[in-house]
Amino acid sequence: MQFYLMLLIALLPVVKHKHVVIAHRGDHTVLPENTLAAYSSAIEKGVDYVEVDLRTFKDGRLYISHGPLTELNESVPSFDEVLKLCRGKVNIYLDFKDADPVVVYPIIRKAGMEKHIVVYCNTLAQVDDWHKVAPKMPLMTSIPAEVKDLHTFLDRYPVSVVDGDIGQYTPAMLAVFKARHVAVWLDVQARDEGPDSWQKALDTSVQGLQTDHPGALINYLIQKGTR
Repeated sequence: MQFYLMLLIALLPVVKHKHVVIAHRGDHTVLPENTLAAYSSAIEKGVDYVEVDLRTFKDGRLYISHGPLTELNESVPSFDEVLKLCRGKVNIYLDFKDADPVVVYPIIRKAGMEKHIVVYCNTLAQVDDWHKVAPKMPLMTSIPAEVKDLHTFLDRYPVSVVDGDIGQYTPAMLAVFKARHVAVWLDVQARDEGPDSWQKALDTSVQGLQTDHPGALINYLIQKGTR
C-alpha cells in the first residue's frame, strides 16, 4: 500500500542545490513584480524557481498577475511569454490563481516545460482537477488548519510539496513529510525577512524557501557553505 501511494507522488524538477530558492513574484523588490524583467533578474541571480501567478482574462487569455485585472497592457506578460523566458533557464512555481488545467496543461506540454513546473493549488479542488488532467504533474498545496492526521490527508491529496510558515510544523510533522517523500518549502517573505528568519527556517529539515530577496538569500547560503 505504501509503495502504491509513493507512485502517486509526482517527481519534482531536478535542482542542483541543497536548498531550493524560489523568487516570490520574481525579483520584485528590485523590479516590478510578475514582469519578464523581474523574472530575468531572478534567473541571473541563480534562483531555482520563479513564482508565477497565473490568471485567466475575461476573453480567455492567460496572463500573469497577483491580483485580477480589468484590462491587459504591454507590461503584463502572457503565460506563453513566461514559459519561453524560463525554458532551459529556471523552474516555475506556478501559483494557480484562476485558470483551468484542461487549458493550461497542453500549453505547458507544447512549451516542453512539464518537467520544470510545480503547480501550487490554492484549493483542494484544484488538486483533484490537476490529478485528473495531468497525474504526473508535481503539485503543491497548503495544509488546512483543521487537518489532524497528515497521513490521511496525504492519502487523499498526494502532493509532492507543501508550503508553510516558519515554525508551523513540529518535528513529528516534518518526519511524516520526510517519510512520505513530500518536500517542505517555507514562505520566508516578510517585512523583516533577513538572516535571522532564513537561519530559523534552515535550522528545520525543510528543502526550500520562497523569498522576496533572492539575491541576498543566495549570497547568505553561499557564505554558509550550503550552496
